[in-house]
Amino acid sequence: MMDHALSRGPLPKFHAMNQAHISAEPSEVAQIECNAAPRVAQQMGPQGPVLQVLGHWTAARLADAQLWRGLQASLKQHAGGTSPPTAWALEGAQAIDHIGAQLLWDHWGHAWPPNLSLSDGQRALFERVERFTLSPPPEPTRNLWQRFLSLGSSVLRLLEHLYSFIGLLGQLLLDTLRLLRAPARGPWRDISSHLFHFGATALPITALVGFLIGVVLAYLSAQQLKQFGADAFIVNLLGVSLVRELGPMLAAILVAGRSGSAITAQIGVMRVTQELDAMRVMGIAPGFRLVMPRALALAIAMPLISVWTTVLALLGGMVAADISLGISPTFFINALPAAVELANLGLATGKTVVFGLFIALIACHFGLRVEPNTESLGKGTTASVVTSITVVILVDALFAIVFKDIGV
Repeated sequence: MMDHALSRGPLPKFHAMNQAHISAEPSEVAQIECNAAPRVAQQMGPQGPVLQVLGHWTAARLADAQLWRGLQASLKQHAGGTSPPTAWALEGAQAIDHIGAQLLWDHWGHAWPPNLSLSDGQRALFERVERFTLSPPPEPTRNLWQRFLSLGSSVLRLLEHLYSFIGLLGQLLLDTLRLLRAPARGPWRDISSHLFHFGATALPITALVGFLIGVVLAYLSAQQLKQFGADAFIVNLLGVSLVRELGPMLAAILVAGRSGSAITAQIGVMRVTQELDAMRVMGIAPGFRLVMPRALALAIAMPLISVWTTVLALLGGMVAADISLGISPTFFINALPAAVELANLGLATGKTVVFGLFIALIACHFGLRVEPNTESLGKGTTASVVTSITVVILVDALFAIVFKDIGV
């Protein structure tokens, strides 16, 4: 849409004005420039204040950034911010093009003022501005059928993730068989490095959380056991709950948030920097060099971290039981083997291996699906942590149902 300046007078009058402008004295030139500057003047009319638009409201005049800011400040001052003015008069404007009209139209809030005086040409100009000004799109309304389709697309995305995850699990099995056939050519250095980063460096935080959980659980249990005189049963309560459930769950959740996010971020950054494409070009299988070392490292580290967390939680519970109930550490240690069967420890260790495999595979799955941009990297890392924790809880519930008769 081309901008056409609307003039009040005929073309010869402008030629005469230009000739006068050239031959005028400096003071006259300054006066002409002042009269041509776009501005808003307020005058009192018969029905109240009237805002008069004066000067040249054209792109050539409004290109000056300082003049543009001053004009916007003047509009807000005279028109009272966003409140509509009493009346607007545009006949005094020497020229208005689409840029000037757009400025006024935006100031009016994309609506015609209640009292507006303008020429026919100016009205046609503002009607074109109104027609081509983009308005915000309306909020989409979703009916029942659209909601049903949205649910279907969510199910399809879930099935797609499940299909990709099963493929990654099968590739891990093949890579493990390849490692067993040729152990000397395996990525042992990568596995050792991941064992250190996923296992050894996680010991301080898991120890702190486990100890505090043991203290809290012991104090809360002591309040109830005192009422029934069953102080000695705190060993049974802490032993079964921490060894069988809370210890492995705490370790898995901490590892999922700590190591799972790191795995997704590492592989996602390799996707962003095109390192994965370079590995494929060089004939290096990403599953054998990236997925399998991390999965094996977490499968080995998770039982050790779980036992470590459980021991520290029992230590915290033992300290709290000694303080709140007067149960000595000697009695606690001697009564613990009788209260907790060895099968509970075996069950807890076995399911932590599954936890470690799932956390590693889910983290690698979302890392490999990261698109080459930073926004996708952040979303993938968040989805990896949330999915890992959810899957850990679901797998733990499945283990509790299947092995409900073991160790209790």
